[in-house]
Amino acid sequence: MSYTSEHMFERELDSRLNRLQIQAVQHRGSPLMILAGAGSGKTRVLAYRVASLIESGVPPNRILLLTFTRRAAREMLTRARRLTDRSVSGQVVGGTFHSVANRLLRSYGPALGVSSNFTVMDSADSADLMRLVSQELGVITERRFPKKETLAAIYSRTVNTGTRMDEVLQQYFPWCVPEADGIREVCEAYTARKREHAVLDLDDLLLYWAAALNAPGVGETIAGLYDHVLVDEYQDTNTTQADIISGLARKTGNVTVVGDDFQAIYSFRAASVKNLYEFPERFPSATVLTLDQNYRSTSPILSVANSVMAEADEGFKKELWSDRPGSEKPRLVICSDEDAQSDAVCKRVLELRDEGLMLRHQAVLFRAAYHSDRLELELTRRNIPFVKYGGIVLLERAHVKDTLATLRVLVNPHDELAWLRVLSLLEGVGPATARNIIEWIGVRGSPEKDEKSPLRKLVDEPPRVPKAAAEGMDSLRRLVEGSLNAESARAADELERAGSFLEKVFLRKYDDAPARIDDVRQLARVAEQYPSLSRFLTELTLDPPLATQDLARPPTRDDDWLILSTIHSAKGDEWEAVHLISAADGAIPSDMSADKEGIDEERRLFYVAITRAKRWLSIYFPLRWFRRRGGVDDRHDYAQLTRFLPDSIRPLFDEEVVEHEMSPDIEHAQAEGKPAETVDRLLTSLFSK
Repeated sequence: MSYTSEHMFERELDSRLNRLQIQAVQHRGSPLMILAGAGSGKTRVLAYRVASLIESGVPPNRILLLTFTRRAAREMLTRARRLTDRSVSGQVVGGTFHSVANRLLRSYGPALGVSSNFTVMDSADSADLMRLVSQELGVITERRFPKKETLAAIYSRTVNTGTRMDEVLQQYFPWCVPEADGIREVCEAYTARKREHAVLDLDDLLLYWAAALNAPGVGETIAGLYDHVLVDEYQDTNTTQADIISGLARKTGNVTVVGDDFQAIYSFRAASVKNLYEFPERFPSATVLTLDQNYRSTSPILSVANSVMAEADEGFKKELWSDRPGSEKPRLVICSDEDAQSDAVCKRVLELRDEGLMLRHQAVLFRAAYHSDRLELELTRRNIPFVKYGGIVLLERAHVKDTLATLRVLVNPHDELAWLRVLSLLEGVGPATARNIIEWIGVRGSPEKDEKSPLRKLVDEPPRVPKAAAEGMDSLRRLVEGSLNAESARAADELERAGSFLEKVFLRKYDDAPARIDDVRQLARVAEQYPSLSRFLTELTLDPPLATQDLARPPTRDDDWLILSTIHSAKGDEWEAVHLISAADGAIPSDMSADKEGIDEERRLFYVAITRAKRWLSIYFPLRWFRRRGGVDDRHDYAQLTRFLPDSIRPLFDEEVVEHEMSPDIEHAQAEGKPAETVDRLLTSLFSK
């Protein structure tokens, strides 16, 4: 539906939005902070606000919409396009912080000393490069030195918060303080290596954008590109991102941020809920609006959510309410152990399915990925299909990283880390041989100098390799030569050329090679929509799929599966029924979150899980946790119900207690007792006189 007059658009507002939402959409003249409670329609409000700005005469290309996922930006712009007769999605600048930064740096990077042909590393690649420079520096000491993931986390938190490394170590990594000098040396070498090879990590994209806004000349130019800036999930921004928003809005003050401090759950990514608290200080003339009507959940579910957050010490106080009364209380299921919990979840899932609720309209949520291990076994035994989100994502799987490294050397032949991974795929090539090859073809040469490309040298002057690697090297050289001589550099064509090389590697390297080869083929299908390999790799790094299913065809009407997800991965989604498992102290709140800030965030995480449910909410609490899986003893600990459900809140639930039920065969065998009697008779005969 399109609108040819402002009057018709106003009528649409009156029929679709509530009073506070309309006020947020129509606000003009000062910075605006919208405190949007869970399920309060923030996506709708942002979409209508974009459409309203366009209807009022703001050129679409002067509007910047920043989100934390590309899917969120696409959904908002699609809605906005339906509300106006102008082309929105093709002109409004919308995307994640990192994707917009990438676009700007491609254009303005040279003015900042950044090559426009840079490649982008993901978090796993950053950690690998940390390990590489650590090994080269020889900083490993007699004491335990931080692992590569810890080094990457220290570096990222330091640069994203703008805090000195010594302070970061003291507060977040106290066990690493004795190694501060070595860590500092590694971080400096890591930074230099990136610059040397025209490689940026995800943090660099934000740092350079912030630096560009502060640079004379180019800063004013970038800030002047947009008349209005809208930011989703502002509570999830870090210090650098908040500085970027301030820099963009310094001319006009036309900035709108939407957030909910009750859903701030990403401090491990250096996100700071303080950005939301301090927004009125950054923009003293800001207007603050609170959206508290919930359109998702029933009133009994919201009563639990409100009661959980009423125990919090700080934050913008809000109480969600709904027109959906609901006749069923949430369920608190107390289970004898994790096996009983798995049994209870499966029974409830199938019970709701029998009542007509499809599996994919139900979700099982948990604090950590491993909390669902025993449940997954039980679901498999009962033939209940499921898809799991959280834990290892698709781009972190070895064969996918092999594929992307192969493609990255074609885009940036000076990407040393990618070369190390590709060369290690060749049989008989170890780290030392790989480094010799890298040295031979000139990977460490400067990309700016007029030298023979490492790709061309690999083809023209083949390096010496062990006999076992000869066939693999020939295959790699054919791939590189084909890429150099190809008329088309489309992403799909490059992936097809890489396929023959990778297929041989996977068949030799992996037992389940066909499934991994199919993943690469699915990547090739996604690549068909990208004009260049560089664009494909960058977009994949900045907005990666969570699982192979994200690359697959749309499901048919007969497909159905249960959703399993960590709570972090579930944020932004909703289901008719939510099953929250392992609601015990030590699981949620995590035993790793001992200080006040950590417990406060765990409370918010619990709140996020509760507010994903639309009609049915079940929370499961196992009384016992066994220390040894499959052992012959019965060692276990008794658990305590999560502190976020004190006695004052429990009357809001219908409670039930379940024991683990043995299968009929096992029960029968136990009742007969014949095996034990047989053993007893045998022992008696053996030890009798």
